[in-house]
Amino acid sequence: MSEKMIVIGAGPGGLAAAMLLASRGYEVDVYEKQPWVGGRNAELRLGDFTFDTGPTFLSMLHLVEELFETTGRNLKDYMNAVELDPMYELIFEDQNLIMTRNNQEMKKQINENFKGDGDGYERFMKETGKKLEVLSPMLQSKMDSYFSMIQPKVLRALPELEVNKTLYDVLSRYFKDERLKMAFAFQSKYLGMSPWECPGAFSILSYMEHAYGIYHPIGGVNQLSQAMAKVVEELGGKIHTSTGVKKLWIENRKVKGVDLENGQREAADEVIINGDFAHVMNHLVEPGILKKYTPEKLAKKKYSCSTFMLYLGLDKKYDLSHHTIIFSKDYKKNVEEMTKSRILSADPSIYVQNASVTDPTLAPEGKSALYILAPVPNNFSDIGWEKEQHAFRELVLDIIEEKSEFKNLRDHIEVEKMLTPMGWQEDYSVYQGATFNLGHQLTQMMVFRPHNKFEELESCWLVGGGTHPGSGLPTILESARITANGILEQHGKKGIPILPLPALEGFA
Repeated sequence: MSEKMIVIGAGPGGLAAAMLLASRGYEVDVYEKQPWVGGRNAELRLGDFTFDTGPTFLSMLHLVEELFETTGRNLKDYMNAVELDPMYELIFEDQNLIMTRNNQEMKKQINENFKGDGDGYERFMKETGKKLEVLSPMLQSKMDSYFSMIQPKVLRALPELEVNKTLYDVLSRYFKDERLKMAFAFQSKYLGMSPWECPGAFSILSYMEHAYGIYHPIGGVNQLSQAMAKVVEELGGKIHTSTGVKKLWIENRKVKGVDLENGQREAADEVIINGDFAHVMNHLVEPGILKKYTPEKLAKKKYSCSTFMLYLGLDKKYDLSHHTIIFSKDYKKNVEEMTKSRILSADPSIYVQNASVTDPTLAPEGKSALYILAPVPNNFSDIGWEKEQHAFRELVLDIIEEKSEFKNLRDHIEVEKMLTPMGWQEDYSVYQGATFNLGHQLTQMMVFRPHNKFEELESCWLVGGGTHPGSGLPTILESARITANGILEQHGKKGIPILPLPALEGFA
C-alpha cells in the first residue's frame, strides 16, 4: 500500500507538491477550505468579467514546463501562455519607459532617455546573469541546517548574496539616473520590500524578466492553478474543496494527520502545509506545542507589505499597455511610508493590469477587466480600513486618471470589488494582511527561514512563500520541488531532477 500524503491548501505550492508526489506513486489528498483552487492565485469572477486574484504574470516559464514534464505532461496541453513584449510600461513624473526583452532595443531606449546608461544595462545583464547561475543551486536545494551553508555550491554563492549591499546599492553600480534605478528595483515589491532594504541578491528579479521574459496565460495566471489541479486528479490525487482543516493531529510532536472542520479525522504518513505560514502556526497548532514559532515570537518577525486591490469590470476597452506601473513622485518616501511609518501615502505608486488588451476571454467584446494594485502597509499598522478604504479608492482612481491614459474610469464601471489588507487577512487567511508573507531580510532567508522539513514537528513539511526559498511563483514552485525531494529521499526513492538554466542569447 502506498504512503498517504495530505496537503493543506490548494495554492500553487500545495498543488505543485501534490503533482510531484502523486506522479511518484503516493496517495495524495489536498484539503482546501475555499470552494475553488488557487489560494492567492485563484480566479475571481465578477459577472461577465474574469480577474486573477493575485499574481498577474508568469516569469521563468521553463520552471513551470519542467514541473509538468516531470509528471509526464506537456504544459501546452493544459495552458496557453503568451509572451508579452513589451513587458510593461513605466510612468514617471516626466518620462514614460517601455520595458522590452529585446536587449538591443532596451539599450537604445536607455541611451536615448538616460544619457548613455545603456552600457550600464549591458553590464547589469551580463553580471546578473552570472549571479543567477551561481545562486540558482542554492535556491533549489534544502537549507535546513548550518551544514547546508557550507556546501561547496552554497559557499560559491555567498559572495553573490552581497550581504552588505541593498538592491538600491547594487543597481547604483550600473545606473546613474534615479528613474532608471527604480525601473530595475520595483520588483522588490514582489517580495513586499523596499529597494533600500531588500538584499542586493534580488537584482536577479528584474534580470529574470529581461532575460527570460514574462508570460500571460490565456484566461489568467489562475489557469496555472487549475491546470495543476487537473494533473493532480489525473494522477489519482484527490482535491477536496470547501473542506477546511481545523487542526493538525499531533501526538508527541509528530503530525499524524489532520482534523477537518467537518469533524472528520484523516491520517497521513506525511502532512504538507501550503497555508500562510504564520496563520497556520497560530490557528492549526494547539497552544503550547511550538517553541520557536509561538504567537508571541511570530508577531516579532518581519513581514512584507500588503496590497490594496480594485478589480473593475468596465464597459469600455482601453487600448493601452497590458501592464502599467505609475510611480509616485517621491518613490523612496512612498516606500518608507509603507514599510517604516506604516501610514497611507498621499501619493502611492500604482500597478494597473489591462489584460483584456491581450486576452479577449476576460471580458465581453468592447469591455475591459482592469486589475489595480497599490502597495500599502500590512495590518501591524493602525490604519482603520473601514473608514479609510473609500477615500483611498478615490485617491487611487484620481492618480490613475491624472498620470495615465486610463481616463474617466468611474464613468465606465459595471462591476467592482475592493480588497483591503483586512480583506486579505479575514477572507484569505493571510497573517496581518502581509500579502507576500514573511519578509526576505537576510535574517529570514535560507537556514533562517522556516524549513521545508518543518523543524518543530515530525512528518510535517512546508511549501509556499513562507518557507525556503521564498515568495513569488517561481520560488514557490521550487519550494514544492525541494519538499517533494525531501520526502522522496526520506523514503529512499529517486529524487526529481534539477535542470540547468536555459541558454540565452544576447547579453547573457
